[in-house]
Amino acid sequence: MTRDPQDLSPIFRIDVSQDASKPTVGNPSMNNNQELNSLLQQLVLGQERQNELLQDLVDQMGASQRQRANELGQWKEANPLLARRCRAAAEALSRVQTEFLENLTIEVNDNYENMLDGEFVLNEFVDRYGPRLAHLNGVLQLLSQLSSVPHHAQSGA
Repeated sequence: MTRDPQDLSPIFRIDVSQDASKPTVGNPSMNNNQELNSLLQQLVLGQERQNELLQDLVDQMGASQRQRANELGQWKEANPLLARRCRAAAEALSRVQTEFLENLTIEVNDNYENMLDGEFVLNEFVDRYGPRLAHLNGVLQLLSQLSSVPHHAQSGA
C-alpha cells in the first residue's frame, strides 16, 4: 500500500532533481533559487561571525598566556637563586615521583585481579595513591614552571 508522491500537498514536497528549470507545483524556480541564495548567504554570515568569535577567543587566550609568561620571567629575574633552587627541587622530586610510580605499578600488577573482583581493594588503592599522586604532580608542575629558564635567556639575549 504505497502512496503516490503526487498525492501529497506541494508544501510537503521538495524537488531535489537536477533540472532547475522545472518549476515545482505552485512555486516557480526563481523563488526557490532566491530562497536558496538567501539561506546560503545567512549561513556564510553565520560562519563569518563564528570565525570572528573564535579569533577573538584565540587572541584573548594568547594574551593571557603571554602575560603569564612575562610575569614568570620577571619573577625568575627577581629571584634567580630561588629559581635555581626550584630547578634542583624539581629534579629531586622527579626522582621521587619515578620511585612512587614504580611502587604504584607494582601494586597494580600484583593486585589487579583483586581490584577487578572487589570494589574495596580498588577503593583502597585509589585512596592510598590518588591524592598523593595528584598533589605530587601539582607541586612538580609548579616547581618546573618556576625553575625554567626565561625565554630571552634561552635565545642568548
